[in-house]
Amino acid sequence: MDFKALTTEGVNPNTIDIDCVPTEEMIRMINEEDKTVAFAVEKEIPMIAKAVDLIVKKIQQGGRLIYMGAGTSGRIGVLDAAECPSTYGVDLSIVQALIAGGIEAIYLPRDGAEDLAGEGIADLKRIAFNGKDILVGIAASGKTPYVISGMEYARKLGASIIAVTCNPQSEMANRADISIAPVVGPEVIMGSTRMKAGTAQKMVVNMLSTGTMVKLGKVYKNLMIDVEASNEKLKNRCKRMVALAADVTEEEAERLLTETGYAAKLAVFMGLSRLPREQAEEVLRAHEGILWKALQK
Repeated sequence: MDFKALTTEGVNPNTIDIDCVPTEEMIRMINEEDKTVAFAVEKEIPMIAKAVDLIVKKIQQGGRLIYMGAGTSGRIGVLDAAECPSTYGVDLSIVQALIAGGIEAIYLPRDGAEDLAGEGIADLKRIAFNGKDILVGIAASGKTPYVISGMEYARKLGASIIAVTCNPQSEMANRADISIAPVVGPEVIMGSTRMKAGTAQKMVVNMLSTGTMVKLGKVYKNLMIDVEASNEKLKNRCKRMVALAADVTEEEAERLLTETGYAAKLAVFMGLSRLPREQAEEVLRAHEGILWKALQK
């Protein structure tokens, strides 16, 4: 791919004078460009929805969601993977992230690591990536060697592949089963893809993981009922959620949570169904943990 042809590498005419305007005008320039990002992501909704359905299917079949990227793109994957266990109560193994350059690259620049194609394959082998898993490659340019090598390895194993880029018809898009490519155009600062491209990628990744967890039954109405109550803030949140969802007092919510070991979903179901714990657990299992289905029994 011609590097000059990448939309993210163009010169933005709207910010050509950003270095010589007053500070407030400079910030307004950035804000005006940021406003365009959500509209670019909106155009990709059909592909994002298709990707969510595929991720859900793979996880239900025993697979894992694996993000892979370099630099800002890699850090976006790491952030999403790190937040899924506590937010949705999923096992640490279910959503993982690989970043070029390893753990140090999360907080230190390791720019050369993205060109090490062999490391992409090595990292996938290290986590025993297999055909049941699904790989989400993230790169604004769509041409990062670290990610492309991982995608090629995943293809050999028969795994499903999703590309999240900001350049349509990229090398990554051409190697993916599903390509998600919000076109945000040239950056405020030429080539600084941590800005609009990074924001777009974060929005897409938010949709992928949130949509997946909703469809896996980790949400009831719009409440995160599988949250891990690992600190006082989250315990209080659980209590409020159970009180709201089960239409009970906070005192009754706390009693239900204590009985269930702070399993919010089970507490809500017990509060709504009036079933004892063992029977409530059995009904939830029969409906794959999806609360609204269990309530329709």
